[in-house]
Amino acid sequence: MNYQVDKKGYYGKFGGAFIPEMLYPNVEELKSVYLEIIESEPFQKEFQKLLKDYVGRPTPLYFAQRLSEKYGTKIYLKREDLCHTGAHKINNTLGQIILAKKLGKKRIIAETGAGQHGVATATACALMGLECIVYMGEIDIARQAPNVARMKMLGATVIPAKSGSRTLKDATNEAIRDWINNPVDTYYIIGSVVGPHPYPDMVARFQSVISEEIKSQLKEAEGKENPDYVIACVGGGSNAAGAFYHFLDEEKVNLIAVEAAGKGIHSGETAATSVLGREGIIHGSKTLLMQTEDGQITEPYSISAGLDYPGVGPMHAHLCESGRAEFLSVTDDEAMQAGIQLTQMEGIIPAIESAHAFAALEKKNFSPEEIVVINLSGRGDKDLSTYIKYFAI
Repeated sequence: MNYQVDKKGYYGKFGGAFIPEMLYPNVEELKSVYLEIIESEPFQKEFQKLLKDYVGRPTPLYFAQRLSEKYGTKIYLKREDLCHTGAHKINNTLGQIILAKKLGKKRIIAETGAGQHGVATATACALMGLECIVYMGEIDIARQAPNVARMKMLGATVIPAKSGSRTLKDATNEAIRDWINNPVDTYYIIGSVVGPHPYPDMVARFQSVISEEIKSQLKEAEGKENPDYVIACVGGGSNAAGAFYHFLDEEKVNLIAVEAAGKGIHSGETAATSVLGREGIIHGSKTLLMQTEDGQITEPYSISAGLDYPGVGPMHAHLCESGRAEFLSVTDDEAMQAGIQLTQMEGIIPAIESAHAFAALEKKNFSPEEIVVINLSGRGDKDLSTYIKYFAI
């Protein structure tokens, strides 16, 4: 079984590029040059230097002693929350912004849910002196106010998506519409492993620095490169793709993807794609998608602004259907309890997205000698108002 993308842009039967004719030249241009550019020495030299000096990589692999004692196993946290801008998203935006410059693009657009990708894109644009437009659902703008303020401070224009559920799906629709209208000078930085080929592969490659570091850091800490488990939250799935990437062909490494069950898998207010999703096309790729009997996309819900996506990246759809990764669904309540537990046991406030991954500890049994790596994809300052309201702090 091959878990990497094939030449046509598919992971098994998922992926591809289902795009309007107006976007065909853009996507074809990207597809024909992206590997040649990002694997070139000048690109890698610039990218690696920025990851080190600007992002602050490598991020620590932290042994969580109190959590380990509670769950009777060895738990390590990959501290992506310590990246510049507070999440893993910056790894990808820097890679894509260098690519955009090499393609001669002057105007950058992006979509964002939790705001972390928007902040990372605005940051990269400020660094490179490029115009930045970020599309964000009206509801997400209200619940992620600190990140909206950051984007505006960084010089980005934030445009609210007012259609549909007014969250991530709708922000992506608006961004694609913009790209169709401005195909020549505009580059679309997609923030997750979604969209038409080559985006899922490109984003996964830029985020693969996470698993690359886990391997070398674990070798130093434990004398072996491979953990027994890697756990990560999944909305579209970029942090999980990065954390899983170098372990995909290591069958002894158990991959656990944790998605948002919202108020319950069958509550009607959920984003549990692995359980409820069927084959469908969204935002340019074939994947697992929550939809009605007649193929209308179901509105997703999660307390976490970054996980309420009705689908999942095609790489994850393939990992799910092939059984390579185990998918767990975690409710709002379970995620919030896991978030406050991490805060009070390890002194780390996680993003609510990341808190979903920690809730997996309650759903699995680990043995004392096993090594569990949890990808702590983002920090929780953006979610403080949600935590405060939920726990009546």
